[in-house]
Amino acid sequence: MPVSTVSAAEFSSALLKPDEAAPRGIVGPDGDISPKRFNVYRNNVVVSLSEALAQTFPAVQNLLGDEYFQALARAFVTVHPPQSPVLLWYGADFPAFLEAFPPLAGYPYLADVARLEWAWLQAYHTADCGPLDPSVVVAIAPEQLGAARFEPHPASALIVSEFPILDLVRQNRFEKNDTVSVDLKQPQQVLVTRPELDVKMTFVQHSNAVFMDLLLKGRTLQEAAEASAAADPEFSLSGALSDCFSSGAFKDIIVQ
Repeated sequence: MPVSTVSAAEFSSALLKPDEAAPRGIVGPDGDISPKRFNVYRNNVVVSLSEALAQTFPAVQNLLGDEYFQALARAFVTVHPPQSPVLLWYGADFPAFLEAFPPLAGYPYLADVARLEWAWLQAYHTADCGPLDPSVVVAIAPEQLGAARFEPHPASALIVSEFPILDLVRQNRFEKNDTVSVDLKQPQQVLVTRPELDVKMTFVQHSNAVFMDLLLKGRTLQEAAEASAAADPEFSLSGALSDCFSSGAFKDIIVQ
């Protein structure tokens, strides 16, 4: 039986380079070089990766159209091979790829739409974890509260965008049959959480988004509150904390 003489690295690299000839070490049952067999296999790999992207980013696909998305996915696959055998996690670099792809310069919102969809996927598949019980915060001595740090729930992510990404994702993924008014000049900050079984995407006011972002990054309650008040004189600490608790964005609080 003929034996191929191609290394695993060479074989993998060639799979994602459709314009290149098949490696010369690829042979068929007759012992001759078999580019057709390899090209079929190569096409199947690219198609599988492209389909994985389509399943992860259906809103982006709907915004671009199937044909354009498939061509775009193939372009992405050739420069971003998977780093894991689990296709579920393929596509982490797709938002940055969209942002830097010259033909899409006129559609700058696509990258943030993809970021929101990626955050949704991460939240959906993260480990189960209960949200922070507000009574834990109430029990903390007032003089210690300012130095407290909130521990993020593993499903939490905050996507801040200059575009209405929540409306775009709803219209192109979850509510296709409904009429959703979208103003592309309207920025939106979206908190992604999964306190129970279902992923939640919640619009957050700007000052509250500043507050949550700093808490998610490990800043103290006092630091987050002061920065938020500076960003918006009408910032309400009680309202922002209420949003934190109701959304399930955090799982614990650490007092030092």
